[in-house]
Amino acid sequence: MGGFHRRGQTGAAMLTDGTRDGERAVATLAETLPGELAGLAELAFNYWWSWVPGGAALFEQIDPDRWQRCGTNPVRLLQEVPHHRLRALAGDEAYVARVERLASTLRELSERPPSAGSGDAPIVQMCAEFGVHASLPTYAGGLGVLMGDLLKEESDQCLPMVGVGLLYWQGSFQQRLDESGWQHEFWVDTDAERVPMVRVTDDGVPLRVRVPARGHDVLAQVWRVNVGRVPLYLLDTNLEDNSPSDRWITARLYVGDREMRLAQYAVLGIGGVRALRAMGIEPSLIHLNEGHAALASLELAREAIAGGLDFDAALDRARQMTRFTTHTPVAAGHDSFSPADLRAALGDLPGSLALEWTRFVDLGRLHPGEDTEPFGMTPFAIRLSRETNGVSRRHGEVARAMWREMWPSSNVDDVPIKHVTNGVHLATWMAPEMQALFDEFLPAAWRERPHDPTVWEPVDAIPADRLWSVRWALRRKLVQLVRERSVWDRLNRGESAAYAESARRIWDERRLTIGFVRRIATYKRLYLISASPERAIPLLRREPGLQVLVAGKAHPQDMEAKQTVQALFRVARDTGSADRALFLENLDLGTEAQLVAGCDVWVNLPRPPNEASGTSGMKSALNGGLQLSVLDGWWVEAFDGANGWAIDSPTNLSPQQQDAHDAAALFDLIEQEVLPLFYARPSPDGVPAGWVALIKRSLKTIGPRFNARRMVEEYGFMS
Repeated sequence: MGGFHRRGQTGAAMLTDGTRDGERAVATLAETLPGELAGLAELAFNYWWSWVPGGAALFEQIDPDRWQRCGTNPVRLLQEVPHHRLRALAGDEAYVARVERLASTLRELSERPPSAGSGDAPIVQMCAEFGVHASLPTYAGGLGVLMGDLLKEESDQCLPMVGVGLLYWQGSFQQRLDESGWQHEFWVDTDAERVPMVRVTDDGVPLRVRVPARGHDVLAQVWRVNVGRVPLYLLDTNLEDNSPSDRWITARLYVGDREMRLAQYAVLGIGGVRALRAMGIEPSLIHLNEGHAALASLELAREAIAGGLDFDAALDRARQMTRFTTHTPVAAGHDSFSPADLRAALGDLPGSLALEWTRFVDLGRLHPGEDTEPFGMTPFAIRLSRETNGVSRRHGEVARAMWREMWPSSNVDDVPIKHVTNGVHLATWMAPEMQALFDEFLPAAWRERPHDPTVWEPVDAIPADRLWSVRWALRRKLVQLVRERSVWDRLNRGESAAYAESARRIWDERRLTIGFVRRIATYKRLYLISASPERAIPLLRREPGLQVLVAGKAHPQDMEAKQTVQALFRVARDTGSADRALFLENLDLGTEAQLVAGCDVWVNLPRPPNEASGTSGMKSALNGGLQLSVLDGWWVEAFDGANGWAIDSPTNLSPQQQDAHDAAALFDLIEQEVLPLFYARPSPDGVPAGWVALIKRSLKTIGPRFNARRMVEEYGFMS
C-alpha cells in the first residue's frame, strides 16, 4: 500500500492498515516451516497465488488430498501438513526454486509503484460481498465474484485500490438436496484465525470503530485480506463487547431479517468509512456497488458538516466523492425500508447532520414528499453519487427506465445513468491448459493486453487439432469431476450405492456436454430444460447424444426456485434420464472454474430484461465454450450472428407463451444446429472442423471485449 494518501501518519511505525499485522502473521507461519520453504508463508497470506500460473499447483503438490480437505486454504494446509512432508519438499531443489521464484515475484509486485497516471490516493471498492476465493466465504453469487475479479485486475494493473466489505463468520449457506431434490441449507462457522487474513491493530491493539445500528452504537473490528497488491478490509461485529444479537449482525450474508440487514448496511457503509479514517486512508473516490453500501454517503456528509460545511455543501462534497453501480434490473433486488425502521436503526445520526428527518427520508424516495413511500437504498445511492451506471448496455437502458421517475421532466433516454459492461478476470477463469496453448500461439504479452483485439488475431493460426485437443482435455477433467461428485452427492442424499454409481458409468468424455450453472432464481428459467420432456428425453437417450450438467443455489426464502430444482429431479427420475442430466450440489468458486472450463455449450435462459449482465458465459467463452443464450444482458452486445447461438425472446407475449416459444427455440437449436455441428467429423483425425471454427470466432469476438482489463479502463480507473 505504499504511496497511499494517509492522514496524520509520519512514519512506518504508525501504520494501522494491517501491513505490520500481516508481516507478523507471515513471520509466525514461516517459523513453523523449513527455512527453504519460508516463501510459502508469504504466498499463503496473499490470494495472488490463486491466479498466478503455478500458484495453486505449488500448494496442491504438498498434499493433494489434504489440500482438498482444507478447502484449498493454504494457511490451514501449512498448519496441518506433517512436518516430515515439508522436510521432504525442502530437499527438492526444483520445488524450492519454484517457491522462491513466485515469492520473489510477489515481493516485486508489492513494491512496484502505482501505474503512471493513476494517482496515489486510492479508489475504494465498497460492496456487501467479495468472491476472491472459495476459502474466503464472503460471497453469494455473481456480484461477489465480479468484485473479486475487479480487485484482482486492479492489482495486476498496479492501481491504488482498496476493497471494503463485511466478514460473515457463517458466510453464505451450504447446500444439500434430499432424494426428492428439495434444497436444504446449513451454515458452517469460519475460523478467522485459519483463513489467509489478519486482524488490523493499532499499536498492537485491535482496531475498532463504533457504528450506529439497531438504535445504539455497535463495535466492529477490521480484518485485512491481501488480494495481490490490493488490500481488502472486512468489518465484523462478532466481538465479546457486543451483545449476542449485535454479534449476529455479520453472521450471515443477506440475512432475511430486515432489522439485521439494515444493521449490516450501516456497518458496511458508515462503518466502512469510519474504518478507512481510523486507518488513515484518504480515498479519492468511493465506488458503491449496489445500494447495500449507500449509507457511506451519509457518513461522508456527516464528516463534511463536522468540518464546517452546511448541509447542502456537505451533500455535494459527499456526491463528488462517490460513484454508484447498480447491478440488478429486478425490482425485488433493491432494498427499501420504512422510515420507522430507519429511525430505529440509525438513531439520531441524521440529526447530527442538522438534517430534518423528512428531508433525509426524501433522499431515498422515488417521489420526495410522498409520506407513504419507503426509503430506497438505490434512490439514495443515485442521489448521492456523482455518476451512476448499469453493468451492460441493455441494463443501462433498463435502469434508465426503472429510475426515470427521479427525473420527472426528462425523457427516458436523458436519464443520467450510463453503463459499463462487466468483464471477467482472465487469469482466474481461463484454464491452465488454454493459457498454455495461448502462450504458444499468441503474442508474449497477451495476458497484459487482453483488451486489444490484435492480440487475439493469431487464434486463427492455432491448428484445429491442437485447439480440439485442449477442449477434449478440459471436458475429460470435467467428466472425472462429475463422476466423483455425483456419487458423493447421491450417497449423501441416502440413495443406494448402485444408483449412486450409475452416473459414474454413463458420463462420457466423448459426449457433447451442456452446462446450466448459475444462481437458481425463477427469472433464470431453469425449468425450461424440463418443460418439454418429449423433446429433451430423446436427446438424452440417443447415442452419442448429449449430457447436461446443472448446478447452483436457490435463495433460502425462494420457494419457487427450490420447486424448480425439485421438478427437474422428478422429470429426470420419471423418465429414466437422471444419469445424463445431473445436478451438482453446493456450487462454489472452485467448482465453477472447472465447470466453465469443461462444458462445450453454456446455456442461459433469463426472462428478458431481467439479466443485468451475467459473467459465467464470458468465463466459458475464454475456455472455448460456446454460448446458447437468450438475447439479454451481455449477450446482446456479444452475439454477432456467427459466434454462438441466440434465442430472440419475444416480450409481447404472456409469460406462458414466452416460455413455450423459448423452450421450443432452445430444443430446435440443439437438435438442428448444435448436435450436428459437434458430431460432424468427416476428416480422419476426428476433429469437428466447423465446431472448432466457431470456437475461434467466439474467442476472437468475445475475448477482447468481455475481460476485466477492458472494464477497469472503461470505469476510468486507469487515468
